Amino acid sequence: MIGLIQRVSEASVRVDGEVIGSAGRGLLVLLGVQKEDDKEKADRLLDKILRYRVFPDDEGRMNRSISDIDGDLLVVSQFTLAADTRKGTRPGFSGAAAPDDASALYEYFCSRASEKVTTGTGRFGADMKVSLVNDGPVTFWLEV
Repeated sequence: MIGLIQRVSEASVRVDGEVIGSAGRGLLVLLGVQKEDDKEKADRLLDKILRYRVFPDDEGRMNRSISDIDGDLLVVSQFTLAADTRKGTRPGFSGAAAPDDASALYEYFCSRASEKVTTGTGRFGADMKVSLVNDGPVTFWLEV
């Protein structure tokens, strides 16, 4: 499971022109689900994201987590993170989970996240427009 996290001052996701999910200060999580992923990996990634120290402390060092600052999450599914880009000029997606499996794990991840922090979501499989103000910019690729 892959989480591309971006520290944001705000973020939102639209489907058909309507905002369906948003976050204030916190993290935008682009979530890629791979074939071998399961609930255990989803739990481990979520725990890592919630504890990952990317927010500044009083001295300006990245020493606080989203949990420490009571921040928001916006979780958007993005199967392209599972792309194989090693050969040629067209990505391959053989490593991505099947849509039904990926959707179930995405929903599981979002449900678990919402138990711990304020969580907005995208819509699995939809054509989404994501807007964000990347704070820093600060972006990290996390994998479990």
